[in-house]
Amino acid sequence: MTPELLARSLQEFLTQARSGVVIEDAEIVFDLESAQYSISSERGKCLLHLWSEERNTVREVVDAEIKNGTLLLSVRKFAQARPHKLEICRDRDRRAPSARKATRTQYARVLERILLRHQPGWTLDRAKLSTSMDLEQSFSPVYARGLLRRGRSLFAVMGVNGQETQSSVDAMLTFGLLWLDACRHREAGRGVVEGLRLYLPPGSSATLQIRLAHLNRDIARLELYELEERDESLQQIDYADHGNIQTRLVRCPDVTRTRGRFEKAVGKVLSTISHAETVVLSPTEIAFRLHGLEFARVRAQSVPGSFNVEEETIFGVAGYQARLTPETETAFQEFAKVLGDARHVSGDHRDPLWRMYPERWLESLVFKNVAAVDSRLDAQHVYSQVPAFSASDRAMIDVLCCTRAGRLAVLELKADEDIHLPLQGLDYWARVLWHQQRGEFQQYGYFGGLQLSPQPPLLFLVAPSLRVHPAVDTVLRYFSRDIEWALVGVDERWRDGIKVVFRKSPA
Repeated sequence: MTPELLARSLQEFLTQARSGVVIEDAEIVFDLESAQYSISSERGKCLLHLWSEERNTVREVVDAEIKNGTLLLSVRKFAQARPHKLEICRDRDRRAPSARKATRTQYARVLERILLRHQPGWTLDRAKLSTSMDLEQSFSPVYARGLLRRGRSLFAVMGVNGQETQSSVDAMLTFGLLWLDACRHREAGRGVVEGLRLYLPPGSSATLQIRLAHLNRDIARLELYELEERDESLQQIDYADHGNIQTRLVRCPDVTRTRGRFEKAVGKVLSTISHAETVVLSPTEIAFRLHGLEFARVRAQSVPGSFNVEEETIFGVAGYQARLTPETETAFQEFAKVLGDARHVSGDHRDPLWRMYPERWLESLVFKNVAAVDSRLDAQHVYSQVPAFSASDRAMIDVLCCTRAGRLAVLELKADEDIHLPLQGLDYWARVLWHQQRGEFQQYGYFGGLQLSPQPPLLFLVAPSLRVHPAVDTVLRYFSRDIEWALVGVDERWRDGIKVVFRKSPA
């Protein structure tokens, strides 16, 4: 491969691997969710530069191969002749497929013993739990699933072992509800499937507790257990008290004041791409986006060892960044032209810059015309990417707004098919409800001058009409009656403008 081709292959792979990891010498050295990178091909060499708060690494890339979803690179360290291997993995789970399968099978046998020990009088349907994949029903081998039976009473069960990722644990409820629904259809007329029991590793249930607390327990008994595999102990989790959500808001920055502070830098960027979106992230930082794709950022930061503050502008996309200086001015102008030529409605659909971050593109259109989603929504009070922190994550609410009558509304957006759309929307709805009940939105500078309604927030789930997963309707049936939701399908040509094709709400 030529250095230019290597650089292009690296850029395309890394653009799609932002939740992956970089492994060198059998050790994870970079987490791509937080690390940055740049790629260059100069003087006959392809150079990969990776950096994070912990380390800074430059490698010369001499060869590349994609195998089983992993990019295998042959790289050289500075001043070393012999190359070695560096891996970039889209998936954090580095276990071999055979090891994953063995762990899941062993866990299923452990869970079978525990179920029969703790549920006297009940038997397992078909004598064992299944870990087989069922693509038609969207069932994954990550989860052990089965059906407990006692006479005509039945319970759907599902468990996940302690070696799976936290994201797999959090996703469990979606598949559990689908399994419950499938069992009810299968057993119709032969017995009553009362509900669902979920079994997960100790200390991993925070997200599921919040989600379960906002489901309708009148139509299904929903039970949550933490299982310690080492001693096969079991503890039932009471999720009824959902008021103690560990989350905090970030204060809404003063947009006018911050833009004024960076007036010169803002003017410089907008003189190059006049129709860019200017997003105030904090009192010391502004991002510039083109149809949702961030291409530049200006920030103020303290100079080490002094009381001075310096201002800098960074430009680039997908982790490839450079500082805007007189020396890079020409490069910035060239980059802006390439971006402007690619990132527009009639651009080349094969261009990576056109394809990048479709949800952000959709979000930028909804932000500009939120009333297109629902005519009740107030276009004067709309916030995008609202940060709400918890102890373990940094949630970003896609769009937060309110109706003209002052009722809060949460909009969760998906540009592609996503089976978890309902429960991800429910996560943000629950956080907004929690902050609303404590009067924190106006306390932190949101919705200034408005009298907000005490009614629970509205929830809008928005996606292109042909990209709504078939299972979404099933999951929504289990939502609490207290949640006023709407599933909004927009025209597939949404980049031309938001146009609602269908709308579904609770019966």
